[in-house]
Amino acid sequence: MWRAAVCCLLLLENFLRSAQGLNLCTSGRATSCEDCLMIHPSCAWCAQEDFGRSTSLTSRCDLSLNLQKRGCEARFIEFPTSSASILQNTPLSSKGSGSAQYDVVQIMPQKISLNLRPGDQTWFSLQVRQVEDYPVDLYYLMDLSLSMKDDLVTILNLGTKLAHEMGKLTSNFRLGFGSFVDKNMSPFSYTAPKYQENPCNDFGFRHILPLTDKVDRFNEEVQKQVVSRNRDAPEGGFDAILQAAVCQEKIGWRKGAYHLLVFTTDDVPHLALDGRLGGLVQPHDGQCHLDERNEYSASTKMDYPSLALLGEKLAENNIFLIFAVTKRFYVIYKNFTALIPGTTVEILDQDSKNVIQLIVNAYSVSKSPGSLELTVSDHPEDINLSFTATCQDGTPLPGLRRCADLKIGDTVSFNVSVEARSCPSHGADQTFTIKPVGFKDRLEVAVHHKCDCSCSSTAQINSSTCSSIGTHTCGICHCEPGHLGARCECQEGDSSSVQLGDCREAEGKQLCSGRGECSCNQCVCYESEFGKIYGSFCECDDFSCTRHKGVLCSGHGECDCGECKCHAGFIGDNCNCSTETSSCISDDGNMCSGRGNCVCGHCQCTEPGAFGDTCEKCPTCPDACGTKRECIECRLFNSGRLADNQTCQRLCKDKIVTVENLDALSPLLSECGGAPDAFMVLLVVVGSILLIGIVLLAIWKLVITIHDHQEFARFQSARSRARYEMVRMLYLHCDVILIHGGSRLFFLGFKSDSEAESHLRTTTSPSLTSLV
Repeated sequence: MWRAAVCCLLLLENFLRSAQGLNLCTSGRATSCEDCLMIHPSCAWCAQEDFGRSTSLTSRCDLSLNLQKRGCEARFIEFPTSSASILQNTPLSSKGSGSAQYDVVQIMPQKISLNLRPGDQTWFSLQVRQVEDYPVDLYYLMDLSLSMKDDLVTILNLGTKLAHEMGKLTSNFRLGFGSFVDKNMSPFSYTAPKYQENPCNDFGFRHILPLTDKVDRFNEEVQKQVVSRNRDAPEGGFDAILQAAVCQEKIGWRKGAYHLLVFTTDDVPHLALDGRLGGLVQPHDGQCHLDERNEYSASTKMDYPSLALLGEKLAENNIFLIFAVTKRFYVIYKNFTALIPGTTVEILDQDSKNVIQLIVNAYSVSKSPGSLELTVSDHPEDINLSFTATCQDGTPLPGLRRCADLKIGDTVSFNVSVEARSCPSHGADQTFTIKPVGFKDRLEVAVHHKCDCSCSSTAQINSSTCSSIGTHTCGICHCEPGHLGARCECQEGDSSSVQLGDCREAEGKQLCSGRGECSCNQCVCYESEFGKIYGSFCECDDFSCTRHKGVLCSGHGECDCGECKCHAGFIGDNCNCSTETSSCISDDGNMCSGRGNCVCGHCQCTEPGAFGDTCEKCPTCPDACGTKRECIECRLFNSGRLADNQTCQRLCKDKIVTVENLDALSPLLSECGGAPDAFMVLLVVVGSILLIGIVLLAIWKLVITIHDHQEFARFQSARSRARYEMVRMLYLHCDVILIHGGSRLFFLGFKSDSEAESHLRTTTSPSLTSLV
């Protein structure tokens, strides 16, 4: 169905190109079959020898349908298309564990082959299913720095408990163990002799127990471990992760199992370039470096690995990494998961009490919602891939390569669109793989580029068709150096080819104007779907003239050698200017109402304020009565400037009605209003001036009154404060005060200043009428 849809789109595209005159094939001027195929995926090449023998040079590169219409037999048409073929398509498995566990299939198909023509898309589909009861290998990688001492005690019996819980998820479970601290060198660790004795003997990574189904061995090995310590806070955990991933044989990873790597720590890791602090400038090589004691031997020789290298090696070995870290560093490791595909992070208790539940949860998450995501390895740079996911609800999701909300046993499908942008320079075939993150299963894709024409395989060297001095391939001759012509019939330097300049219009210009071939001193012009190319030097054509609104010569002329030859009634470079003036005559018979000029059949108003199709509207122009006064004078009274009979009849065509009373025709006289009453105008102007003056005087009076009231209030307040201060001074500085109030005298005496102050506060002294 996908292929049928693509084919329909291509046919529709070809039809539209042909119908709209946008054929890229013929305009590309391909000189060989291979050049033609590179122009556009819709282009085809005719290898028929006698195709298009005429006075013009027929293009062999065209749409397939056009070539057949022009006489090319279908068997001679080179038109390769992109395609996909399945090489291995083993059905998906329904269960993982059992006698045939190593034949478990979780992706279908397993191998396909693509034939890609540049620019031509093809599709293929793949299905992925997470099978039930899949074998699981779990490697427990633990930080044994001093801060993890209580965690080591917690996991002494981890093997038995973990095997019991994982047994609920799979019947085939194996467990391994390794530990790490940091590089045993300054400044990462203490290097003095006294610190090298146990329990402070630092090490980068130590592989302790290979993957095994004997969980008691795990418990025994854990009980033998002792913690160590390093100098700085960050640990060398990334060194350990890389070695656990790449040392497959020593760790014991099974090819037919789900690989889990549990990384437990309570601090941040050292990253690439940190090793330079200790003088380690050599980048990590991504290889296994475990010695006979199963310890990381290159710890003090190479830098820490980068995040990119970790992600590459984990994906390469199908390992799902679980960061089990304390809450304090959760955010940091969460950011790492965005940079390393196939990883997750869980919060570890300070003493690792929740490690079993943490592992079970992480495994369940990795095998269910949100975990099924496709990755591409060895993706060629010149190939475009586009994914469309179809998850459980059956809805296609363009641009997505992952599915969520899945359960064990669910099957999802992906459609993959593939397109080659170009042909590889080296011409070799390419391969890449598509696989779900954390799965061992993968789809291997082999790519074969279809950049050559099949007719090239039958090329004839020194063919008689090419005068025995050229190679005849795909219907045309490729002449040997020094020879020219469609059949290599001319030779440079002989008497006939000396006149090669006869194919140039002028010295320095291209042969045949670059639009034809010089065949023995005569130009043979190319054919073009846009029109005809002609002339002694192919210098002329009938399609390169100027256009108006996309129409050649505005549709009112013919294109002749790059110049528009206009039809009668039209002028201009593109024949878009009409010489007809009837559309410019206004209702009064004047050209553009006498207020403009007629240009290309349209009025261009020159009178300020005039507008309209014939400049008939002009609010600022003289009124109608004024413009028609001269016609009234000449028609009724035979006087005025237009008194000449012929002039009056030609210019004054309005109907004139004579009446005794204007009231009956008042609706028709809207253009000629009566003169205004001068007395009324004067009265209105004078009255307006008086009214404005009165209003201004009233406003001024109101403002002055408000200002005076405010000033008087301030004066009264100041006066009261002054009288109060005077009384206060008398109270405080006089032994006896004589006060006259009306017709009576009052004598006041105070024993002390405090008594006077008290009396002053309880007496309204400022209200007394007089003081002595």
